Amino acid sequence: MDRPVPYESEINALLARMTLEEKLGQLQQLAWTGDTGPGEGQARLIESAAREGRLGSVLNLHGARRTNDLQRIAVEESRLGIPLVFGLDVIHGFWTTFPISLAQAASFDPDIARLDAEVSAREARSNGVHWAFSPMMDVTREPRWGRVSESSGEDPYLTAAFAAAKVRGYEGEGGGPIASDRMAACAKHFVAYGAVEGGREYNTVDVSESRLRALHLPPFRAAVDAGVATVMAAFNTLSGIPAHANAHALTDILKRDWDFDGVVVSDWAGVAELIPHGFAADPADAARLALNAGIDMEMVSTCIADRGEELLANGHISAERLDDAVARILRLKFRLGLFEHPYTDERAEISAPSAETRRSAREAAARSMVLLKNDSRSVSRDRLLPLSPDITSIAVVGPFADSTDLHGAWAGPGADAFPAVTVTEGIRLAVPGAKIGYAKGVESEGGGEATPGIAEAVAAAEASDVTVIVVGEPAGLSGEGGSRSDIGLPGEQGELIEAIARTGRPFVVVLTCGRPLALGPWLASAPAVLVAWHPGLEAGHAIADVLFGAVNPGGKLPASFPRTTGQVPIHYNHENTGRPCGPDHQDPRYGARYLDLDHGPEFPFGHGLSYTTFAFGEPTLTTFTLSAGELLDGATVEVSVTVRNTGDRDGDEVVQLYVHDPVASLVQPVRRLRGFQRVSLAAGQSTTVRFTLGAEDIGFWTNAPEGEFVIEQGDIHVYVANSSQAEVPMRTLTIK
Repeated sequence: MDRPVPYESEINALLARMTLEEKLGQLQQLAWTGDTGPGEGQARLIESAAREGRLGSVLNLHGARRTNDLQRIAVEESRLGIPLVFGLDVIHGFWTTFPISLAQAASFDPDIARLDAEVSAREARSNGVHWAFSPMMDVTREPRWGRVSESSGEDPYLTAAFAAAKVRGYEGEGGGPIASDRMAACAKHFVAYGAVEGGREYNTVDVSESRLRALHLPPFRAAVDAGVATVMAAFNTLSGIPAHANAHALTDILKRDWDFDGVVVSDWAGVAELIPHGFAADPADAARLALNAGIDMEMVSTCIADRGEELLANGHISAERLDDAVARILRLKFRLGLFEHPYTDERAEISAPSAETRRSAREAAARSMVLLKNDSRSVSRDRLLPLSPDITSIAVVGPFADSTDLHGAWAGPGADAFPAVTVTEGIRLAVPGAKIGYAKGVESEGGGEATPGIAEAVAAAEASDVTVIVVGEPAGLSGEGGSRSDIGLPGEQGELIEAIARTGRPFVVVLTCGRPLALGPWLASAPAVLVAWHPGLEAGHAIADVLFGAVNPGGKLPASFPRTTGQVPIHYNHENTGRPCGPDHQDPRYGARYLDLDHGPEFPFGHGLSYTTFAFGEPTLTTFTLSAGELLDGATVEVSVTVRNTGDRDGDEVVQLYVHDPVASLVQPVRRLRGFQRVSLAAGQSTTVRFTLGAEDIGFWTNAPEGEFVIEQGDIHVYVANSSQAEVPMRTLTIK
């Protein structure tokens, strides 16, 4: 706390001049439209509130001229001229739509997230938007939950790496002033929103202190360490207390323990929703609970602004807490440079993706794709993919074969203004000499005339050398409010695949989806399966790049694919039971498994194939013994492994470091990811990959009321592999 606080003198000077009404107004964000939540827009209230100095922020307005018009009212007509900050859900693109966040995590390359954020910030800031409500860093083991598409999957280490990269992409390095071509990031949703029961949106969460700190908090800590300007509270309850009124999370951990000096913003009407939660009696009670817990700005609902004066007069909130919240909001505006440069240069407004940003989006999409399976239907080849560019005829079938619904959920204004490149178009341009047949086959969500459509698709397949079947989910079935009880392919899409399989002709299945899917019985008959996710603006080109080998797929699954929906939740970093399943426990009834299902996921976290092959050497450690005290004092151990491309094609491999504490006072996951590197190797080339293990990688959090981090004596198993379930040599690090 001895470090100087940026803009302290300017903030204090403003606070001294502000009336109570003006202070409460800074804590208010109103929405220009109602597009992102229930209820009507508040456009009619915004202009008068801005003129009277009773407004801190506006949500859902973009365009340099439109934001400037409103900003002039706030700056030139209000008493103190405090500028507004404009926020928007810029999740994976503004005009240039990148792949969804889950897809980006599949790249195991955080630079993808950083580049997305840089492009998004440049486009959005030129349109008058200062604040992105991203990144979402909720770790989730729930593919039924629609917002898994916005996440980085089931692992906290991977999520933390992507969270930090995206914060730096939006804001720049260092946590200081935010440049005019960057924007404020928002770490959301604090905290444990990804653990909602049953995968149902907005639902209950009940987690232990150790699981909260081990699984859900690390990505947020990484974002704070990267300098994130704002944090958003979650909709869920956290062990009985709604996150919007959870002082333990918002104040004790975030503001006190982590020394976070930025803004904590509510989610859409999250303060008012303390009432239906059954936690607050009325709007005044909701305002008291939220502000005292650590909420600084209220989105859409107006409990704090409406009831703050009476709460202060009654002693239910303090002047110190109110001034602290206002100071945080002013600090955000100073960091953004809004006091010096409140207006956006309308001449420099970006109104469309550029050739460069399209190229970046295309590369990101291809780099994010995961090859699940690659067998062959030909006696002359041991794998079907990549397809030959000399092929003469291709059938492209399925509900997403010629669809532009490939942007994904929360795609921003670019999704409406600039249609995604279709798969049919991408393939046609990739192999201009081939005859391309097309048949939709079935509707994306079922309900159509399936039999005639399937027959048409079968005819197209029989008339072609190879068929590309493009199936999956519409974007509307994922994202917020997109929870599903059955995460198989919707409608008759599985029947379409099985009908094509019965032709005996070679085919590839391309999955466009916003979540891990339960693939179903058709998987056994499919020679090759490529997960393209929702790839964004350049979808068709990127898919064609991978299908025809211009890009060798190197992505890995950031979340496990279950065998059936009924197997969920299933994740790699589970804890062992007293009767675990595995090679040492074969009893089909008395193990931790289902009687009617093979054990384990269909495809585990970290799985992904390539058009080449890789071999790993045995890992080495710089030391095999350390004391707990040495680790706590900063000692580390280096783990290294040699990786060689043993195939005939250049390619990428993701080298993954896992640890396991086999005996501990709190049962530990069977494996924990503690490092990863994506390496590019030419055919025959080898390299040595090095990782560093320290205290954070060895120790764990206990269930003490405030959490306690401990390192215990004993053995730590160390693995280096290309997936979470790979059988590889183990090394043992002994903690004395």
